[in-house]
Amino acid sequence: MKVIVVGCGRVGATLAGLLASEGHDVHVVDRRAKAARRLPDSPRIRFHEGNGYSRAVLRAAGVEHADAFVAVTSGDNSNIVSARTAKETYRVPIVLARIYDPRRADIYRDLGIPTIASVRWTVHQIHQMLLHRHLSPELSFGNGETLLLRSEVPGYLIGRRLAEFEVDGEIRVVEVTRAGRSLIPVHSTPARAGDLVTFAVAATALGRLRGFLDKELGT
Repeated sequence: MKVIVVGCGRVGATLAGLLASEGHDVHVVDRRAKAARRLPDSPRIRFHEGNGYSRAVLRAAGVEHADAFVAVTSGDNSNIVSARTAKETYRVPIVLARIYDPRRADIYRDLGIPTIASVRWTVHQIHQMLLHRHLSPELSFGNGETLLLRSEVPGYLIGRRLAEFEVDGEIRVVEVTRAGRSLIPVHSTPARAGDLVTFAVAATALGRLRGFLDKELGT
């Protein structure tokens, strides 16, 4: 992936290093030039000085071709503006934003931007949401322990019960959009080609859900 990380504090720098170590290309944006000192020495990390909501800075960072955008500055307003710019102006597929004031969560939700609570969430959890990029985040609950995620049903499950996806206490199929219409499945509801499935999933079970979905991809 090509990932833009806005904010080069401890979270942003650590996340950039983790992604780079896995072979992803990371562009880090921060208004303070000295923040670059936090970054590990890696040919896969490039630093850009400037504001994360500056279109000129974002274009220099290659936002038009980014696969993901993460706003983790120390200010909610900056994160909201930069995340909204990435999502609405440049149509970046995955946009995540850090949040300090939970009362602002409704703003992010209305914009369709999943949020990460700065104190209780870790770099690992942000990383997991990027890793499972074929899943589309819809909502998070509490401090992110439970998520709503959407994905097209894998071909190998077509004709089989959607309940085969479910794991008690970890994964539940809560809705299916089929031919443009939404339905709540029952235990016997079979999967059909083109189904878009909404899962309620524990954050700790993202890897298990990805395993189900990647079975189709052979990865």
